Formats: sequence, structure tokens, C-alpha cells
Amino acid sequence: MKAVIVLAMQGAPPLDFPEQELAEFTNLQARLAHTFGAGETAAHRRYAELEAKIRTWPRTPRNDPFHAGSQDLAVQLRRASGRKVVLGFDEFCGPSLDEALDQAAGQSAEKIIIVTPILTRGGEYAEKDIPEAVERARRRHPKGSFIYAWPFPASEVADFLTAQAARAIG
Repeated sequence: MKAVIVLAMQGAPPLDFPEQELAEFTNLQARLAHTFGAGETAAHRRYAELEAKIRTWPRTPRNDPFHAGSQDLAVQLRRASGRKVVLGFDEFCGPSLDEALDQAAGQSAEKIIIVTPILTRGGEYAEKDIPEAVERARRRHPKGSFIYAWPFPASEVADFLTAQAARAIG
């Protein structure tokens, strides 16, 4: 069976992104989150402009160690699973999660498996943002089989963390 894995990461702004524009972006993000049905405004246009600039900002391990770590995780996941892995970000980085899901859907896969390294329940990103992106992808690709492989059983997370602690103990 052909399956593609989408690695859903949160994202972080690059360290060298202009501070004033980042502050403007986060202020607009907060303000627009509380605006319902207002339609297209100058604030929406500016927000979209800044979001595109942040997402397409050139990334290096130095200016965005989170992005570099995400790429490394995608490579390791590809090696471990033997499957195509598409990396997508909820915010700040490209490609967006929506773009990554579309890319995976274009691979003629029978199943598209969405995973995230977030291990615990309760966070908005894993509980809300990823499922909403998956639902949008299902609407765009009604013949696709999208499976969000989350949450993780707490006992398996505990085993993983115990093994990490054991390595640290020696």
C-alpha cells in the first residue's frame, strides 16, 4: 500500500526577521483573531503580506534551529519508515500545513498519515489546528484518505521518556 506521511510541525519565526515587522504581525494576528465576518480589510491584507514574508524568509540552522531540527526529523522519519515524508508547518515557516497536505494528496497515495511530535494532549496546535487543516484537506481532496495518527497512548510516551532518562543516567 502506498502511504505518504505528513510531518506536522508548529514553526517558529526566524531569529533574524525584522523585530518591528514581527511585532506588527503578532499584533495583527491577535487583533484579527477576535474579528468575525469583517471581510477583507487593510489589516487582513497587511497580515497576509507579513505572513508570506515570514514563511518565505531564507532559513538556516543559525537563524532558525527549529526549522533545521524539523528537516532533520523529516529525514529520520523517512529513513525509519521507508515512506515519502512531506514536512509542513502550522505557522511561520513554509510550506504551510495546507500546502504539505495538498502535496501529499498529489502523490497518488492510498493513505496520507499525519503525525506530529507533540506527545501530550491539551495543546491548541495538536487538538485544534492540525485537525482543522486535515478537515480542509479532506474537502479539497474528497477521494483522499487522510488519517491523523494522534494522540499517542500515554503509556508509550512514558516508555519513550523512560528510555531517554535511562540513556541520560548511563
